[in-house]
Amino acid sequence: MRSDRGPRQCPPVILASASPRRRELLRALGIEHDAIATEIDELTEAAGDPAALVLENARRKAAAGLAARPGGAPLWVIAADTEVALDGRVFGKAADREAARDNLRALAGRTHQVLSGLVVCAPDGERREGVEQTELHFREFADHELERYLDSGEWRDRAGSFAVQGLGSMFIDRIDGDLATVIGLPIGLLMRFAPQLFGLSSVS
Repeated sequence: MRSDRGPRQCPPVILASASPRRRELLRALGIEHDAIATEIDELTEAAGDPAALVLENARRKAAAGLAARPGGAPLWVIAADTEVALDGRVFGKAADREAARDNLRALAGRTHQVLSGLVVCAPDGERREGVEQTELHFREFADHELERYLDSGEWRDRAGSFAVQGLGSMFIDRIDGDLATVIGLPIGLLMRFAPQLFGLSSVS
C-alpha cells in the first residue's frame, strides 16, 4: 500500500484502484489517500446498458477496498470504473495493437460516451453511488495518424484504446461534459457524495 500526501488533512481514504490517472486527480485535489490494486472479476459485456456495467464494477471494487481495510478501521473508500461506449457496446482495453486499431476506427467520426461509475463508502458505513457521462466527438483521421498513435503505445491499458489527456487528444473534436469523468474519476459526483473530503459540510 502506497500513500499520496496532499496539502489538506482529510479523514483516512482508500482509493480502490491502482490507476495512476485517478491517483493524480486525488493528489491534485489535495486528498490524502492510500491506493490499492483491486483484483475483481470485472464485467466486460454491457448487455445494452453501459451505465449498469460501470456501476457494478465500481461496487465490486468498493467491496474489495472495504475488505482491505486494516483491522476493519473506519475510513473512506472511493471506487470508480470508466468505460467507453457507442451504440450500447462497451469498448474496453484492447488486448493487442490490432484490437486497438479496430476500436479507434469504429470511433472515428462518431460521437461516443465515456461513463464513470462511482461508489463512495463513508466511515459510518453509508454508501453513495452514481454514474457520470461525458460525450466525446471524434474527428475522422487518416490511417497514418492512426498508425502513429498506435506506435506510441499509449493505447495500452486504456478504455477505448486512447487517452484524452495524452496523444489521444489529437482524435478529439469536442468534449461535452466533465473532462475528469473521461480521465477516470467524476469529481463533481465525488464532491456531492463526500464533501467532507473537500473541507465542506455539504454541497448543494
